[in-house]
Amino acid sequence: MNSPLARRDLIRERILACVEVTDTGYETPCHIWTGSDSGDGRGGGYPRMKLNDRTCAAHIVSFTNEFGYVPRNKQIDHKCRQRLCVNPDHLEMVSHIENQKRRDAANGVVRRKRKRRKAVAA
Repeated sequence: MNSPLARRDLIRERILACVEVTDTGYETPCHIWTGSDSGDGRGGGYPRMKLNDRTCAAHIVSFTNEFGYVPRNKQIDHKCRQRLCVNPDHLEMVSHIENQKRRDAANGVVRRKRKRRKAVAA
């Protein structure tokens, strides 16, 4: 039976086989996925790979393989802002709200704070 370390090494090798190391201006080079992706539609452009007969997001597989489990209420953010990057050093686990804030900041979107409604006496 394969040890967990051997499985992690195998997954790492499979990921690196579909990667082109590219300098995109971030602190270190990105590992740009050259395999299939999730398409051009809404939420598209993320790397996809087969693992255990299931199609998975390759950047999440890369993160999980290096750092461990990702809870359901967390997302993996690309610090380098490159959706196709699978470099685990460029990936960070964050909340959905934090991921949206970072995306908006990178795209120059300024969100207004919502005014709180006053409680209405019953």
